[in-house]
Amino acid sequence: MNINQLLQIINKHVPLNTAELWDNVGLLIGDESNKVNGVLTALGCTDDVVEEALTNNCNTIICHHPLIFKGVKSITQQDGYGSIIRKLIQNDINLIALHTNLDVYPKGVNAMLANKIGLQNTRILNPEITTYYKVQVFIPKTNLEAFKNNLSEAGLAQEGDYEYCFFEAPGQGQFKPVENANPHIGKIGSIEYVEEYKLEFMIEANQKALAQRLVTQHHPYETPVFDFIKMEKEADFGLGMIGELDTAISAQSLVKHIKAQLNMPSIRFTGDKSSIIKTVAVIGGFGIGFEYAAAEKGADLFITGDIKHHDALDAKIAGVNLLDINHYSEYVMKDGLCELLKVWLNDEKIDFTINASQLNTDPFEYI
Repeated sequence: MNINQLLQIINKHVPLNTAELWDNVGLLIGDESNKVNGVLTALGCTDDVVEEALTNNCNTIICHHPLIFKGVKSITQQDGYGSIIRKLIQNDINLIALHTNLDVYPKGVNAMLANKIGLQNTRILNPEITTYYKVQVFIPKTNLEAFKNNLSEAGLAQEGDYEYCFFEAPGQGQFKPVENANPHIGKIGSIEYVEEYKLEFMIEANQKALAQRLVTQHHPYETPVFDFIKMEKEADFGLGMIGELDTAISAQSLVKHIKAQLNMPSIRFTGDKSSIIKTVAVIGGFGIGFEYAAAEKGADLFITGDIKHHDALDAKIAGVNLLDINHYSEYVMKDGLCELLKVWLNDEKIDFTINASQLNTDPFEYI
């Protein structure tokens, strides 16, 4: 398996286009034609992580936090990021980043944190709203099947694990060719009545141009009639998870439990320690801004990282319990992604190992 094939499988499960526009995901360093001889999952790509990959004979690192993010102005041995990039290139190591697309994946970072905490009946906290189109086109009965086959073979009219998803209804089309028309059916100056079908199917927003080209290409009429109706729906991915504890416990007891489960040396709580917690919402990394929406959805506690002083004060005044588990708590993705990759590649003939980094790359020391 080469890097391109690996990326295609990854993209099928955690599409790169579900990442935030400001993000930097996918293959950051490497060659898509390179053969994969070992994969190492890591939270971030540090010099020590590169050394770990070399020691384990892994030529591919898949990390959560992009190494190339803010903009690299130089790649020199003396520069911190530059020296890491140089080492990756010198040793022909491929670097892939799965950041916010892994955050919004239903089995991604937030699901991994929810599982560690022990939440049940989990669901997406903030589902994304996606745009799609309903296409309707009118076509003669005699051309219907060939037309549908051409669209389906190009990847249109698919819903999840289903292909060839069309709806059709019979009707009577009518038109009169005039002047310089070159009609497929009918004569100039005469009204033509045709047994037609109204064909409907759904497409993703990024398939609109393709659909328009294919409809025009494969429709028998000189001037086909078709519409694109813009629609929105709740996506099956989104930021954060919300779920319930098996048994309601006090905030103080739950905080101790979470600290132990995540093996974090220090976490911060603001709110009422004696309050009883049953429903919990979590967004790994930095999730401030969603705490009140989580409370409206019934969360007794909102968990995230990098909480600032004033945000914590505002939440306490508003009666919202917050728990700061540190940005580094996202390290759970190392083992989590390792297991996901093994599932995704289960049907593939691979001859390489997939390992999770054993290094602690938290930049902070707790004194």
